[in-house]
Amino acid sequence: MSFRDLRNFTEMMRALGYPRLISMENFRTPNFTLVAEILIWLVKRYEPQMDIPTDVDTESDRIFFIKAVAQFMATKAHIKLNTKRLYQADGYAVKEMLKITSVLYSAMKTKQMAIGDRTDEDNSKFKFDLGSRISDLKAARQLASEVTSKGASLYDLLGKEVDLREMRTASIARPLEINETEKALRAAIKQVLESVEKTKDMLSNVVSDETSLDAKIEKKKQEQERNQKRLQTLQSVRPAFMDEYEKIEEDLQKQYETFVQKFRNLCFLESQLDEYHRMEQERFEEAENTLRMMQHVLREEEERDLTKSSLKDEDSDMDVPEDEGSDSDIEECRPTKPRPTRNGIMTGRGARFVGTMQGGDSDETEDSEIDVDEDEEEDEGEEEKSKDLEDDSLKGPVSRGARPSKGGMRPTLLEESDNDF
Repeated sequence: MSFRDLRNFTEMMRALGYPRLISMENFRTPNFTLVAEILIWLVKRYEPQMDIPTDVDTESDRIFFIKAVAQFMATKAHIKLNTKRLYQADGYAVKEMLKITSVLYSAMKTKQMAIGDRTDEDNSKFKFDLGSRISDLKAARQLASEVTSKGASLYDLLGKEVDLREMRTASIARPLEINETEKALRAAIKQVLESVEKTKDMLSNVVSDETSLDAKIEKKKQEQERNQKRLQTLQSVRPAFMDEYEKIEEDLQKQYETFVQKFRNLCFLESQLDEYHRMEQERFEEAENTLRMMQHVLREEEERDLTKSSLKDEDSDMDVPEDEGSDSDIEECRPTKPRPTRNGIMTGRGARFVGTMQGGDSDETEDSEIDVDEDEEEDEGEEEKSKDLEDDSLKGPVSRGARPSKGGMRPTLLEESDNDF
């Protein structure tokens, strides 16, 4: 397949009026459906009444279709087509279809030229144009030169006829040599006999091969029958270890059921254990939250008590009278040394002194209180409250300039409320 042939084929089909556009890439690969469609259209274009089978689904239908098209073109158009190339349905099929399209295209061009000549003749009746006859004059001049050259060559050949006639008559009149003829015939007969012998040998070999193959086939059949009988006997006989196998299989089934049950129980217990751990964690978190709330409440109560005690101390300080009269009153108001037997009692290591530090000659009432914790194992929450009260009460007398007692004061112990728990 050449590019020129493919281009000429597409141009001719377009000129002939084929309804589908044919590309040059359609025949790069085999395309039998397109080839069949083009062949049917060409046959209908050549003979509209021709009936061609159009079924090309199977291989036999395609072969029958190609044969019918080739036979029609050979009988009607005298065009010999190569069926193998048509069946390939590629570029080689284009060459074969180009034979049909070239005939139809030339006929169309001839018809167009005839119509053009008729129109020229009609026009020439009324008008004679020398320019339109120049091409005809050139063609006539070329034909005249060709006739002259052909006539000269024919004259030369006819001049040699005398010598050639003598040689031809001598060859015809020469008698045939019988010996040479016999030798040629014998050689031909010998070749034929040799070919016959070879054919007979091949036939005898075929017979011997056939007998050997039959023997092999018979042998294989017998072996197959023996193997079939052996298979049947093996299938009918129960193996010796089959009972033990079945027993072991039953035990295995029981063990598997036990394993499944234990595995299920284990999974259930693990889930219960996880649930228990989760509940314990929730309970622990709830207890922690409760403790935090109690600590918060206790802190609030301590702050509230401290606030109340501080307010009470301030009120007690405000109630002390101040007289600005005589010097005796001033002397009476002077602070005296506190008496420990009256204002403080020390019992053990847990004793605390709480009260005022003014003398006993004045008529003022003492607002201080002495709280002694005799039991060291009392609730630490109450100790914290008493400590706060004692500290608040001590702050009042110190602010008024009184002297500290001989026993001294124990430092206030600040403990965090978190340690109560």
